[in-house]
Amino acid sequence: MKTIKYLFAVALFAMLTHVQASTIDANTAINKVLKSYLGIKNALTDDNSKVANEEAKKLTAAIKEANTAQMSVSEKAVWTKYAEKLRFDAEHISASKLIAHQREHFGNLSTNIYAVLKAFHNNEINIYQQYCPMAKKSWISESATIKNPYFGKKMLECGGTKETIKKVIQ
Repeated sequence: MKTIKYLFAVALFAMLTHVQASTIDANTAINKVLKSYLGIKNALTDDNSKVANEEAKKLTAAIKEANTAQMSVSEKAVWTKYAEKLRFDAEHISASKLIAHQREHFGNLSTNIYAVLKAFHNNEINIYQQYCPMAKKSWISESATIKNPYFGKKMLECGGTKETIKKVIQ
């Protein structure tokens, strides 16, 4: 009888730990996606296509890790709408050695990540939507300082901040 009670207690503890971990995963998944996205952005800013490849692989993995079971109905709808688009562009960035092609997909990636971040609004850091009038494209940055990923070192400071999404205090 003691063995059954012990096994029941262990199973209950394991279930509670799993549920708690899943909840954390749901909240951190988007921030993991954001972190990988920012890695791509910073690599493109530095004109480094190889690092952009590596960060895009991390982004693809982070997208796959997202747990929709822990998302609200509205969050799940947004994630379902954009996850495949994010994955598509991340895979193209990870597969290409041509920085111009990476930047082309980065434009779409930026548009879609912005929609996800606005819907979830659970970012752990302040983030800035910035816009380059020359490329006619936006991106997300962790810094208010302009560092343009579309032109890199050629026109590093081209652009401006359009919106700030304040971090959510956790």
